[in-house]
Amino acid sequence: MNRYFVEFIGTFFLFLTIGTTVSLGAPGVIPPIAIGVALAVMIYAGGHISGAHYNPAVTLAVTLRGAAKMGDMLPYMLFQVLGGLGGAVVARYLTGKPLVAAAPFPALGPVLVAEVLFTFALCWVVLNAATAKANQGNSFYGLAIGGTVMAGAFTVGGISGGAFNPAVAIAAAVQGLLPASQVWAHVVADFAGGALAAIAFKSLSTQDS
Repeated sequence: MNRYFVEFIGTFFLFLTIGTTVSLGAPGVIPPIAIGVALAVMIYAGGHISGAHYNPAVTLAVTLRGAAKMGDMLPYMLFQVLGGLGGAVVARYLTGKPLVAAAPFPALGPVLVAEVLFTFALCWVVLNAATAKANQGNSFYGLAIGGTVMAGAFTVGGISGGAFNPAVAIAAAVQGLLPASQVWAHVVADFAGGALAAIAFKSLSTQDS
């Protein structure tokens, strides 16, 4: 159970950072930087206990890659979603922002492409920085993963909302930061990106098979 609670805590603070910085209308560069740093430090804090996925798409990728137990996959995902929802509730309380439904993105195609691409990038970096034999015991994996999310938020945050994480997408919809009617697109795209990253890793990093 310790692993599951660590996943809850990490995802909670990840979304709390997202929910507060975005809701308060922080200047453009602040949310991506804060989110990337929050993810990095939570990864360093919990990596030795749970692997610090904090993202159902990452859990899928790591499981398909063979670096996590299949029996842990659904509990991890459940606690990640619960952590994101907890972060959304606290973010709403702290900011005092009422729940206002976000307008749907005008073009669903770019949302799907952006989420697939940068979830792929995130999971690709996780698999290579945190699970590859050549990088065992490194101290840079947290910064690499947090930096990928930060880069994605800067690059396509204005196109898709920059979730790259089904738990974040669900929590963002609850808080009103993403349109609830399009959460399915984020969930499908993010899981697809995670699965593709696992396939690419297993195909290209044959020494880790």
